[in-house]
Amino acid sequence: MHWKLLGLGILIPGLLMIINVDVINDKILPLMQQVSIGTSNLGDLAQGLSITLIVLGVFVLIVATFGACGACCQNKGCLIVYAIAVGILFVGKLVIVILWFVMNDTIVNSLKSELKSALLNKYSHDDLTSSEVSTSWNYLFIKLECCGVDAVTTATNDFDSTSWQTGSPNTDIPLGCCPGVTIESYLSASATNAGCPSSSGSAPVGQYSKGCYDAVYDLIRTYTIAFIVCLVIILLVEVLGITAAISLCKRTDGKSLSDAARA
Repeated sequence: MHWKLLGLGILIPGLLMIINVDVINDKILPLMQQVSIGTSNLGDLAQGLSITLIVLGVFVLIVATFGACGACCQNKGCLIVYAIAVGILFVGKLVIVILWFVMNDTIVNSLKSELKSALLNKYSHDDLTSSEVSTSWNYLFIKLECCGVDAVTTATNDFDSTSWQTGSPNTDIPLGCCPGVTIESYLSASATNAGCPSSSGSAPVGQYSKGCYDAVYDLIRTYTIAFIVCLVIILLVEVLGITAAISLCKRTDGKSLSDAARA
């Protein structure tokens, strides 16, 4: 039973990540795919994390079925399959945990520079239709309530060298940086602060105080911590599962020898 509950505990978060996480959607994904992380990209990693949770959850449920059959019926074959499957799971997840700790510094160090490169080279329009990556940035500003890569505090900010700013727009920061602006009200710019966005060349006022690097990093950290904790718990449960399966196999063999002796 505990294995089935564990499987559901892994499966459900994976489904919720796909359904509810605002960053994993068709509008923001093109931007995340511009952010390289090693040989992959942040968009694929975000999707991969949720899919991995779902696959792990389903696999754990299948393994739990073999374990339950072996324990209830004292079926040695099911117990052996169960022990082998749990052993494979254990090794695979141990490798994932080790790789995460090895690669964590690389991910953190490259995230900001990759985001700045994506903003500088790809941000060209303050709207939701003209450019796929620009649209992704504008959705990101609204959904994560952030502005720029580093926090925007002065007229000199991350937008200055973008093709959007070199095109001489009327404002210093995009509409999406302003609290109160939503996807639905984007064109009307109905911000909470009437001075946001400020006119071009003026120091911005009323914008989101957090930079998008911090916002994205906080999101990544939240889900990776949950993922690693989940894996560590599974590793501990798997050790207990393998031990229990071996013990049951020995008991089954002992019972078979005892029955044979009585016969």
